Amino acid sequence: MKLAITRPVSPALDRCELSFVNRSPIDIGLAVSQHRAYLDALFACGCSVRELAAEPELPDSVFVEDTAVVLDEVAVITRPGAESRRPELRSMASMLGEYRELVQIAAPGTLDGGDVLRIGRTIYVGESARSNAAGIEQLRTLLKRFDYRVQGVPLRGCLHLKTAVTRVAPDLLLVNPAFVDAGMFDGMHSIAVDPAEPHAANALLINEQVIYPQSCPRTAARLQARGASITHVDMSETEKAEGGVTCCSVIFDVE
Repeated sequence: MKLAITRPVSPALDRCELSFVNRSPIDIGLAVSQHRAYLDALFACGCSVRELAAEPELPDSVFVEDTAVVLDEVAVITRPGAESRRPELRSMASMLGEYRELVQIAAPGTLDGGDVLRIGRTIYVGESARSNAAGIEQLRTLLKRFDYRVQGVPLRGCLHLKTAVTRVAPDLLLVNPAFVDAGMFDGMHSIAVDPAEPHAANALLINEQVIYPQSCPRTAARLQARGASITHVDMSETEKAEGGVTCCSVIFDVE
């Protein structure tokens, strides 16, 4: 069974951290209803869902992906690159401790879960403004005993690695080649996003279903032409906060 850990939208979402998008008004009520529909999509794709307690004073707290990296053997509690995000860690660690051994990134390292993409026994980590060299090296050390290889990935012009690339099938990646070199990912085929949709590379693969934003119809057509089965979700308000469909959940296998 797959478990998805989520957290409700903060009423302070419009005070979120932003790096590569301009600030625009966020309809909090709409964000809340869209998040409920996202939870429904997770359930429909085969996930059980557990919600962390709301954090009304933490604007970005709905984006739980950045706080943890969960593997089969262990869960890594991160140290987000934005200092405002770090109070989110305690509650995530408390819940994940029910399912996995915990290890943690420590200062001066920083690591955002949105920068981490697992393909087999390789953990790719975006070399972004949010995940630094010390954080990547700590992750490499922490995971060595579990026989994972950690590989840094250069990025350009985007927030996280999963802004630039996500997995949409066992051997297939969805990539924005303006943000990352698809050749970095050994043994994988790729689909490029439509150039008119630069933020279209963030997709969430669960079992054989791809949760995908309604805001990227041209790239969705490319995915469907390659056989992807898509569950569309409207994430317009969290997109204004530089969030994608992977950002709002931490998903892993449980017994």
